[in-house]
Amino acid sequence: MRQRGNTGANTVHSPILQTTEQRTQRRKSWRYLREHYLLYLMSIPGLAVIIVFKIVPLYGLTLAFKDFNIFAGENIMDSILLSPWVGLDHFQSIFTRPEFLQIISNTIVISVYKLVFLFFPPILLSLLLNEVRSTGFKRTVQTLVYMPHFLSWAVVFGLFYTLLGNYGALNQLLAALGWEKISFFTDSDLFRSLLVVSEGWKEIGWSAIVFLAAMTSISPDLYEAARIDGANRYQRMWHISIPGILPVIVLIFIMKVGHILNAGFEQVLAMYNPAVYDVADIIQTYVYRVSLGRMDFSVGTGFGLFESVIAFILIVGSNAVCRRVLGRSIW
Repeated sequence: MRQRGNTGANTVHSPILQTTEQRTQRRKSWRYLREHYLLYLMSIPGLAVIIVFKIVPLYGLTLAFKDFNIFAGENIMDSILLSPWVGLDHFQSIFTRPEFLQIISNTIVISVYKLVFLFFPPILLSLLLNEVRSTGFKRTVQTLVYMPHFLSWAVVFGLFYTLLGNYGALNQLLAALGWEKISFFTDSDLFRSLLVVSEGWKEIGWSAIVFLAAMTSISPDLYEAARIDGANRYQRMWHISIPGILPVIVLIFIMKVGHILNAGFEQVLAMYNPAVYDVADIIQTYVYRVSLGRMDFSVGTGFGLFESVIAFILIVGSNAVCRRVLGRSIW
């Protein structure tokens, strides 16, 4: 018994055996690298893109803590380096600005509108398309509903302004009928609804593709068994299709909650105007106007950093809530 115990101790704590195991592991690693070196070579362009466009720009976050002077150095990197540190002064300036609460409120309200009214329609559309048996009709509908996604917001604005502008087709019809025109683009009470409708028209079809792809992983045997047991089409959707895509629904929901402070920069920038600044000016458009309009890059960077921190907190929080309530999460 004593000899067996000593053998076990030697097996666990012997430096010679540990060194041998490490060498064996290193040999296995190098063998794996030699066998799959092409995969690592193929990853180099992707890693380069990440480094150049994701990691290197992080140095620019120091602008939020500096009094940036673009003429302090011979190039932009030197200017950032030579600009004096001011600590949290810019954040104090941001939080005490009179328009700060209005901008945050506009961003959250518009994002919540889009989350409430545009989260479930793609799921419903994917469920309905999944029940279509005619392949030709299904592909035609899919193509028609996701084509608007490829239009730029400038083009979408032009289409909606042609239809809903002061001299658009709808207002011309209302005027011909003797009714009062509706100012969709300058009425503060209607503009947020216009943002939701235009984004829904542009993105619902594209968002439905994710859920349709998730449904392809559901075994057809489940539908066949439910059909034999007498389940109708709506029962099959409720008890098979929706549970089958629930992990994807949770994933999309967490990502949307995490981006709740991103209310759609390109859309708002293309469609808003000074008449609706009080309800449409969001964080991204304000940063754009402050950074480029007033050349105040430090304050703009501070706003962007604040938005990123809040987004990180929201993603972690929503992931924890989904894990506790639904038993599903990203990690």
